[in-house]
Amino acid sequence: MGSLHEETNLVDKVCEIYAKISKLETLKPSKDVNTLFTELVVACIPPSSISIATLPQSIQETRSKLIKLCGEAEGHLEAHFSTLLASFTNPLHHLDVFPYYNNYLKLSQLEFDILNQHYTSKQPPKRVAFVGSGPLPLTSIVLALYHLKSAEFHNYDIDHSANIMASRLVLPDPDLSGRMFFHSTDIMEVTEDLKEYDVIFLAALVGMDINDKVKVIEHLAKHMAPRAILMLRSAHGARAFLYPVVEPDHLQGFEVLSIFHPQDEVINSVVIARKDSLPLEVDHDHNHHHKLEMGSILPSSCKYCDFQAFNNPLNKMNIIDDFEMDE
Repeated sequence: MGSLHEETNLVDKVCEIYAKISKLETLKPSKDVNTLFTELVVACIPPSSISIATLPQSIQETRSKLIKLCGEAEGHLEAHFSTLLASFTNPLHHLDVFPYYNNYLKLSQLEFDILNQHYTSKQPPKRVAFVGSGPLPLTSIVLALYHLKSAEFHNYDIDHSANIMASRLVLPDPDLSGRMFFHSTDIMEVTEDLKEYDVIFLAALVGMDINDKVKVIEHLAKHMAPRAILMLRSAHGARAFLYPVVEPDHLQGFEVLSIFHPQDEVINSVVIARKDSLPLEVDHDHNHHHKLEMGSILPSSCKYCDFQAFNNPLNKMNIIDDFEMDE
C-alpha cells in the first residue's frame, strides 16, 4: 500500500512535470515532449493507492489541465505516425513503427477477452462503433484484423481531418477498406444510427472533462439498442493523472458488468457495461457476490475470469456484480 510519503512524492513529481509540460511551445512530437511525457507515464504507472478525489482542489485543477495536455499530445503523436504510415504502400504492414503499438495489441486482446466473456449473443458482433477514433484508429484496426474478422467498424470522430488521415491507412487493404467506415460527426448528434451497433467503444479521450464524458454516456444510454454493449476506458490509481476516471455511478442506464485494472504497461482500465433492457431489479437470491480487491491478481487458470468487482465506496451502490465464475 502507498504511504502518505509516497503519495506526496508522487503528487510533487506530477506537478513538477506538469509545470515543465505547460511551458512547452508545442506538444508535437520532439525530444523534449517525448522525454517529459515518458517521465510522466513512468511516474504514474506503478500501482498506487492514491485517491484522486481526496486530493486538494488545486491538485485536482492541475490534474484536469494535465489530462487535456496529455490528450493534445496524444493527438499530435497519432497524427504524426498516421502521416508516416500513410507513406507506405500498405500502411497496415508497418503498424509496429508506432512506439505504443504493443500496448494496443495487449489492450485490444484484453478488451476482446472481456467482451467475449460478457457477450451473450450466439453470433459475434456484426457492427461495432468506435467513438473518438482519431487519426490512428489502432483499436478498430487491431480488433478488425485479429479478433472480429467479419464485423463492420464504424469510426466516429468530430475532426474531419483525423478521419481523412485514418481512412488512408485502411484504403490499400482490400479486406479492411470494405469493413471500416469513417463518420465526421459529433456523436451527440447521432441518434437512430446508434441502435444499429452491437458494441460501442468510447475512447478515453472523448470527454476529457468527466462532466462532458457523462453527457456522452447519457446520450448513448438514450439511443443505443437495449442490451447492446458499451466498452469504456478509464484509469485507476496514479494513472488517473493521465486519463479521466469513469465510475459506475456515471453509467446510468447501463448495467456495469466488469471493471478491470491492468497492472502492466497497459495504462487504461477497461469498463464493460450493458444497456438496460428493463429497469434493473436486485436479485436477492444471488448468492455469489464475489468481492475481489481492485487490482487483485486473479487465478491464472481462468483468463481474467471474474475481473475485479467493486470495492468500497462503490459497494454502497445497488450494483450487482453478477459475474459468472469460470469453472
